[in-house]
Amino acid sequence: MSEEKSLNFIEEIVENDLNSGKYETLVTRFPPEPNGYLHIGHAKAICLNFGLTQKYGGYTNLRFDDTNPVTEKTEYVNSQQEDIKWLGFNWKNELYASDYFDELYSFAVKLIEKGLAYVDESSADEIAALKGTPTEPGQDSPYRNRSAAENLELFTKMKNGEFADGAYILRAKIDMASPNMLMRDPIIYRIKHAEHHRTGNKWCIYPMYDFAHGQSDSIENITHSICTLEYVSHRELYDWFIEKLEIFPSKQYEFARLNLTSTVMSKRKLLQLVNENLVSGWDDPRMPTISGLRRRGFTPKSVREFCERIGIAKRENLIELSLLEFCIREDLNKTANRVMAVLDPIKLIITNYEKGTEDLIGENNPEAEDGGGTRIIPFSKELWIEREDFMEVPAKKWFRLAPGAMVRLKFAYIVKCEDFVKDENGNVTEIHCTYIPESKSGSDTSGINVKGTIHWVSAQHAKTAEIRLYDRLFTSETPDAEEGDFKDYLNPNSLTVLPSVYIEPALADADLDGRYQFIRKGYFCLDKDSNAEKLVFNRTVTLKDTFKKPN
Repeated sequence: MSEEKSLNFIEEIVENDLNSGKYETLVTRFPPEPNGYLHIGHAKAICLNFGLTQKYGGYTNLRFDDTNPVTEKTEYVNSQQEDIKWLGFNWKNELYASDYFDELYSFAVKLIEKGLAYVDESSADEIAALKGTPTEPGQDSPYRNRSAAENLELFTKMKNGEFADGAYILRAKIDMASPNMLMRDPIIYRIKHAEHHRTGNKWCIYPMYDFAHGQSDSIENITHSICTLEYVSHRELYDWFIEKLEIFPSKQYEFARLNLTSTVMSKRKLLQLVNENLVSGWDDPRMPTISGLRRRGFTPKSVREFCERIGIAKRENLIELSLLEFCIREDLNKTANRVMAVLDPIKLIITNYEKGTEDLIGENNPEAEDGGGTRIIPFSKELWIEREDFMEVPAKKWFRLAPGAMVRLKFAYIVKCEDFVKDENGNVTEIHCTYIPESKSGSDTSGINVKGTIHWVSAQHAKTAEIRLYDRLFTSETPDAEEGDFKDYLNPNSLTVLPSVYIEPALADADLDGRYQFIRKGYFCLDKDSNAEKLVFNRTVTLKDTFKKPN
């Protein structure tokens, strides 16, 4: 009997709230800003928010916090929706902070009327100078004590587009001596003459994230507003707005964000990589984006399993990328069909094979629960094998091909190396072997035991494909923490392209949803760049963890 998994601290809070009758229904939300593609850190938040309502009932809203028209695009909205669905989750309501712009504006007016907000025309430098430091109190703005009537008049003019960007802002009137710097009269509205991806040019003032976020939670009756730890200091302001506006009391809870080795998680930095063409796009298979992982061949199950394994905690920690790779290996080991592909080919000729061609039977996946099934693999006199599977002067304990040595060809026969041919530069170009007819896999009566098995592809029947071998995007485990520009630590060997690899003919029918183990080489998937003339495969992960940590 398996041991019951203990609850994380968020689950404990939820259970207590539901059992005590504090809430009848659990309501969470996933609130991305549509200013970039989602990454593996967002996957953790998605699994948490949607997972809670799957476990305890209730529902999860998808709400786009689209309060900054300068950085937001419909492209990002569409990609984020696709990522959530791909992970296996469905939201109840698709909502936008911009749905609430009228209501948020009325909330701001209410604060002005209560003497809890004022219009300030100080410059950004003047505001910063008056804000104080964590150890010294700030000073009041000269405009802090304007009358409610004057503030309402100015705020209306801001809304009506009578002022330029940055000329005026609306600030909450809280406490310029607060030990929490965020409570020192934070900005809640600013002027931006920019077209919004949904509201067009209706608005030229937009709420700040801190003002829109909590109030949107309240409008939707969110019971548990779950954020990452950097929002701990924002909770006091979150609660202040709800209290002063006398609206539904959503509660904010914080957990540790995901920090992953050998990559960066800042959307700003990821956008920099895209804009500077250091990667091929947001879905470059080296990127930590969900779309990048999907294109590389990661499965929804493997990403969910990774998020489950790392858990939910209150302390920041650094998770090894190798754990994510372990999760995809575990999944693909049970689901990926085994196929043969020769990445660095050398010709092998079976000099005594006179059958022409022969159809052999290959297992698709011996680890599959349903047995995996079989497929036909054509065999012929001339084969392609890996160059590394032949050694002219064999090392000690070498069990592959060498002069006079025998090896089994996967699913086929035992062959013995009789000779080899070199070119004028001394490079081996052909290996000549004889085969043992009685040694056919599945019906071997030869009595010969060999220790080595190698893969191959029939030269007559082989198809060709481009293979993209991906490695870590950065040479440093913590590029964010290194001195200088994080881009200085990009791995120059993060992508190796093999333009013409020989693959068994069954792979000509590969599809974008398929996952394949290239025997002895790793797990691969078909890339979207493939077409009728050229197949392209991405390496998802090697069969074993081969990454060498930098000294």
